[in-house]
Amino acid sequence: MQTVKIASLGFPRIGRQRELKFAQEKYWRGELTQEELKSVAKGLRSTHWKWQADAGVTLLPVGDFAYYDQVLTLSATLNAIPERHRDESETTSGEIGLDTLFRVARGRAPTGKEAPAAEMTKYFNTNYHYIVPELTEEQQFSIAYEQLFDEVSEAQALGYQAKPVLLGPVSYLYLAKSVGRDFDKLSLLPQLLIAYEQILNRFSGQGVQWVQLDEPVLALELDSEWQEAITSAYQLLQNRNLNILLASYYGSIGHHQTLVSALPVAAIHLDLVTAPEQLSLFLPHLREDQVLSLGVVNGRNVWAADTDLISERLAVVANDLKTRIWLAPSCSLLHTPVDLDMETKLEPALKQQLAFAKQKLVELAQINTLLSSPNSEESQQIVASCIERRNARDAAADQQVIERVNGLGERDYERDTAFIHRQQLQQDKFQLPLLPTTTIGSFPQTPAIRGLRNRWRKDEISEDFYNQQLQQVTKDTIERQLKLGIDVLVHGEAERNDMVEYFGEQLEGFGFTQFGWVQSYGSRCVKPPLIYGDVSRPNAMTVEWAEYAQSLTEKPVKGMLTGPVTILHWSFAREDISREQIATQIGLAIRDEVVDLQNAGIGIIQIDEPAFREGLPLKKADWEHYLNWAVDAFKLSAAGVADETQIHTHMCYSEFNETIAAIAAMDADVITIETSRSRMELLTAFEDFEYPNEIGPGVYDIHTPNTPTVDEMVILIEKAARKIPVRQLWVNPDCGLKTRTWDEVEPALQNLVQATKVLRRRLG
Repeated sequence: MQTVKIASLGFPRIGRQRELKFAQEKYWRGELTQEELKSVAKGLRSTHWKWQADAGVTLLPVGDFAYYDQVLTLSATLNAIPERHRDESETTSGEIGLDTLFRVARGRAPTGKEAPAAEMTKYFNTNYHYIVPELTEEQQFSIAYEQLFDEVSEAQALGYQAKPVLLGPVSYLYLAKSVGRDFDKLSLLPQLLIAYEQILNRFSGQGVQWVQLDEPVLALELDSEWQEAITSAYQLLQNRNLNILLASYYGSIGHHQTLVSALPVAAIHLDLVTAPEQLSLFLPHLREDQVLSLGVVNGRNVWAADTDLISERLAVVANDLKTRIWLAPSCSLLHTPVDLDMETKLEPALKQQLAFAKQKLVELAQINTLLSSPNSEESQQIVASCIERRNARDAAADQQVIERVNGLGERDYERDTAFIHRQQLQQDKFQLPLLPTTTIGSFPQTPAIRGLRNRWRKDEISEDFYNQQLQQVTKDTIERQLKLGIDVLVHGEAERNDMVEYFGEQLEGFGFTQFGWVQSYGSRCVKPPLIYGDVSRPNAMTVEWAEYAQSLTEKPVKGMLTGPVTILHWSFAREDISREQIATQIGLAIRDEVVDLQNAGIGIIQIDEPAFREGLPLKKADWEHYLNWAVDAFKLSAAGVADETQIHTHMCYSEFNETIAAIAAMDADVITIETSRSRMELLTAFEDFEYPNEIGPGVYDIHTPNTPTVDEMVILIEKAARKIPVRQLWVNPDCGLKTRTWDEVEPALQNLVQATKVLRRRLG
């Protein structure tokens, strides 16, 4: 059989040692020029293109690189940038520069004036954050930013065949936000399509043959208007000089098969990892000249693919279609670490179970080998390795954990009494004022703290010295909060490297990498743990630090934990058992910690679930099952305590309207949420639902270095008080303060406390 084509939908841009992150941050600090930043970026693109070409990819993705976010890059390309972020020179010339993108994303850049940053939220059901486009009813689109075209030329100059990748027009509109008067975003589609046509014509003029347009919105349950928008868009965008690969991912598009199969596109990409069944729906309707891109390797996880089983499933279709199928990851590899070869300290038994972005392309080549020469010696070695990996996975089961999960009953998931009774007991215990103030958990991880941790990990300092230094940091953090007048304190989490990794390091069933970084947003990278086995908690994880912090003050200090659903979603979880089973195991481990904290005298315990919503299946028909087990995992973690113990949770960047009933079912005594960028718009869901428990809407955007004024926060608190009874309201920042500096944090919190005092006097 002829070999099939190997395709790539996109590659991580951060670099295997986070070179882009460090260059960005140096540029923002004024330690690097813009040209030096661009030089680092160019070097990364060159390296990543070479790796993909070496793996057999002939159409190299261009446009997957972004200095902050690819959706923001597209907004700049389309000249859809808010006026408040534009530099005066850009207003005159009509062209957009790189610093404009940073002002949109961060609220400031090395040049130009500060302005409130644009809203940022999760990209579909991933932990990647995109900058939400702001579109007005009078929006006009035109090409105003050249990065995408420059990178096509850059790839071509290196001898590569470039395949530009950009978000499709309908998905772009779907993800955008209407500002000003309320209007139908689809009314902008005709004007937007003119700009897309101009972009495609530019590509054609550059000699491009293939363009990848991503329409992940197809994985959703679209109403008729959005379906018609897809049809009209691709009818208009068909271009005789260009072949369009229509890509969708993160779920099945089988429910739109009739719609998609009728589109005049040269190729269709299917995510066969999340929805393998959709292949049989599309095969009978594939045109004779049409290519099918098969996403058979998981672009969102790190576990090595069972390439032998994949090739068996594909053998018939590969033989029938021959060169008309492409082998590809399920989605862009943006969501995976870069290069497993960097991991020199992993146990061999674990390392052989893994594949990062670079290795996933090799897996595609292995599938190609198995399809084209199944009886070769190389193919036999590939099959033997797959069998060895599966046998190793099966041998890792922990029967005690499995039996404990099987023994759970309904009472294990419920608090003793209803919230209305717990609320009075908790108020009597803590005697908190109207609009109690708190923070979300973390305080600045200064260079001194990071340096200390690095020296400790390298055994350059003793553990006793390390802990003594962290105690001093914790003491300083408590004293700063006392001086500011915060009502409910936190210990600051100086001992923690990451809100998930820290717990994973102390739980059984978790493994860790040195360089397994993935981009969350901008220069923010996370290094998810690996859940490779059954999860349990051998020892207390946070009690000692919580006890020490509480010993420093009579004010309550929150115990700070990460919830089971977030630990699951923000880890690379094993694929041989269900995510529901993993969440239940983690929930039991966190429950043990919650009970120990309570028994140690910690009366307020926060179990963060910022990733709760991102686990939602893209189709609403599948929501109920997910929400049931996600709520149960949280309730399991929290239900072991007395009524007087106050349970908090925190959620990030979520549209709450459609999940508010599930959030209420979690039965947390207090929930804190991010609302400042939306100017309290996200609070409407809690208002409409008449949310019964207490709530802390964020009044301070921690993702920008700008300091909010007292008046600005007063306005936000007043808006919140018009939506939620004031007796239910807390006042807090949007999120943890780990990424900020003390010079930024203290004046902002000082203003937050002052704003609260103003409102206490005003609201009584």
